[in-house]
Amino acid sequence: MDLKSKIILISGPTASGKSDFAIKVAKKIGGEIINADSMQVYKQLKILSARPDPKKNRKVKHHLYGFQDVTKNFSTGNWLNLVIKKIREVQKREKTPILVGGTGLYFKALTDGLVKIPHISLKLRNQIRNLQKKLGQKKFYQKLLKLDRYSIGKINPTDTQRSIRAYEVKMFTKKSLHEWFKNTKSNFTDDDFFKVYIDYPRQELIKRINLRTRKMIENGAIKEVKKFIKLKVKKDKSAYKAIGVMEIKDYLNKEKDLEQIKEKIAIKTRQYAKRQSTWARGNMMSWIKLKPQDINKFLKKI
Repeated sequence: MDLKSKIILISGPTASGKSDFAIKVAKKIGGEIINADSMQVYKQLKILSARPDPKKNRKVKHHLYGFQDVTKNFSTGNWLNLVIKKIREVQKREKTPILVGGTGLYFKALTDGLVKIPHISLKLRNQIRNLQKKLGQKKFYQKLLKLDRYSIGKINPTDTQRSIRAYEVKMFTKKSLHEWFKNTKSNFTDDDFFKVYIDYPRQELIKRINLRTRKMIENGAIKEVKKFIKLKVKKDKSAYKAIGVMEIKDYLNKEKDLEQIKEKIAIKTRQYAKRQSTWARGNMMSWIKLKPQDINKFLKKI
């Protein structure tokens, strides 16, 4: 299996071992790793984002990790502009770009292009979110299909995030989200990519998430959040969404004890992993699904 001429994409739910797998692939084919995780871009969130440590893997170059300040927002569009340039730089050095992360929107923007939808007011977005909560996902989804016939068969009925997005785009622009996508193109062709999704069994993944949560606390996550709080990051900034920030803040304010926040972080991480898996089922159907027990066999084939 010759992958040296491809752009390799590696995704999977949080705690599935994507970074370790990417390093093994990079060592075998002379690749360089590029970040595709929306929280690992922030320099002050090393522990909570489980950012890989390039110092431990000096033989493999890492790009777009820990460069953005948490006080500033960082969008999918920002990432796409940087990553296209970085892919070209890596290819010029005759190395293989290996993109690894769990942010589905990043991968979609890269492979399909980024849709330039007009800015939708926060007031309308909140109205639609409140409607979804009031109706519940099942009834809201049916309402979406009546509003936007192009969504039929294209959005998973349980995908709350995409359902809300499709609804608000249709309401605001009078044009289906899928019509916007249809007129959007990537800088690359589908043949340029080799796409792998690490598909971890749910119960095994839960054990890994629980273990990682404990290690994060042991390795200094509380100290990291203390520093984060001192920066007075506004709550509307993307970095505030990092799992662990609010939970540890509750601990520091003595609102919850250490065991309670460990459990809360683990629960939130499991919920996030479930959303990632839902996204993959709806948007990564063409990706190779790799079970953890098959990783070594896959590496031998390269």
